Amino acid sequence: MMRINALTVAGTDPSGGAGIQADLKAFSALGAYGTSVITALVAQNTRGVQSVYRIEPDFVGAQLDSVLSDVRIDAIKIGMLAESDIVEVVAERLQAATTPWVVLDTVMLAKSGDPLLSQRAVATLRERLLPQVSIITPNLPEAAALLDCPMASNEQEMREQGRELLAMGCQAVLMKGGHLSESESPDWLFTRELEQRFTAPRVNTRHTHGTGCTLSAALAALRPRHDNWVATVQAAKTWLQGALEQADSLEVGQGIGPVHHFHQWW
Repeated sequence: MMRINALTVAGTDPSGGAGIQADLKAFSALGAYGTSVITALVAQNTRGVQSVYRIEPDFVGAQLDSVLSDVRIDAIKIGMLAESDIVEVVAERLQAATTPWVVLDTVMLAKSGDPLLSQRAVATLRERLLPQVSIITPNLPEAAALLDCPMASNEQEMREQGRELLAMGCQAVLMKGGHLSESESPDWLFTRELEQRFTAPRVNTRHTHGTGCTLSAALAALRPRHDNWVATVQAAKTWLQGALEQADSLEVGQGIGPVHHFHQWW
């Protein structure tokens, strides 16, 4: 089996369900060695975000330099970046890196609704980072924020917004349709060559904390082993479906609990 080294650049979650902790679990569950760069210390749990301590941009850069100068990184997952200055630092290091696959999870809000990205940083992310990444994975509110337009209310609008995001310069877009009201949760993949629809039945669980972090980390862990994004997305979604189906078997927290990253192993 090909040995994969993956890097996550994100904020923390002391309850273990999202952010850096979830990314490292996803990497490990899918056979990738995980490395990490922390952008923010987030005091949060299954009930919400209580406080955010942002890491100085220079120290984020120092962490990136430490990892990238020593470890062969096959894929990078980028999550919470918090502030415009941190986005700039990550964009600058990315320009000099030779990593073939970069997944950008456009994290703007926690599951609880707490903001995780400043308004100024949204513009910087759009202009500096989007053109450099392999794929972005916005949900519908995040896509609307990037495009500065109302949130899509149906699949047709979702597809139109996916095409607009692709035109901003990234190589691929995975639009996540979990905010739509259909019985199935449709996702749409957009590349220069194709548009592909993915669906999965909604899982009857409230334990969905960290789902977005986990999916984007899975894409980073799996992309080096697959020939294209269609196969990668399908493999990631199949694994995540199992993690959601087994989420109720965990006993973590009193709010929106995490998915079960190690459902195939425990």
